[in-house]
Amino acid sequence: MTVMIGVDPHKGSHTAVAVDVTELALSQFKVRSGPAQLERLLTWAGRFPERSWAVENATGLGYLLAQQLVGAGERVVDVQPKLAARVRLLDSQSVNKNDPHDARSVAIAALRSPAPVEVRAEDHSAVARLWSKRQRDLARARNKVACRLHSLLCELVAAGCRTRSTPQRWRNCWPRSNRAARRSSPGWSSPVTCSRTCAASTSKSESPGGASKRW
Repeated sequence: MTVMIGVDPHKGSHTAVAVDVTELALSQFKVRSGPAQLERLLTWAGRFPERSWAVENATGLGYLLAQQLVGAGERVVDVQPKLAARVRLLDSQSVNKNDPHDARSVAIAALRSPAPVEVRAEDHSAVARLWSKRQRDLARARNKVACRLHSLLCELVAAGCRTRSTPQRWRNCWPRSNRAARRSSPGWSSPVTCSRTCAASTSKSESPGGASKRW
């Protein structure tokens, strides 16, 4: 008997419901997201030798689980959330929105689809895209922090600090607000002196013989 297993994925858990060709729910299972989610799902689905999997939004929230199932040799199809929502609204047996009803709607949508979209295993290009996105996110985060810090220095020190600066120059530019700490700290200097020190160090680093590593 051919069985379609619909999966409603979430960040914390995944709910699976197995239905037959008559759209009758045979069994349901809920597993917590974690390293053992694939093993537990396959153990539960072992009672259905002829099975296929329908994962809602297999390119989004259900991406990892769908790729794990494909890697284990299972047949997996992708079901868009709007298709599952239409099935749930038109079905008289699952009028309430909950995880088991959503998973059953996903399975029924996959059964009724004339041309279901099968999920394929990703190659190394997907990993390269992830690394590229990570590098872009790190660069944007660094620029965001640098701009916010420079804007704050402009409010505390005249002329702020040069754009090409290092954490050491930012520390030199940073004025101390506590007067008691000013008197007790031997290395404290006034904001005007800090500004001059920052400008001098920046000019020195921009000269041919004073190049330093940018942060």
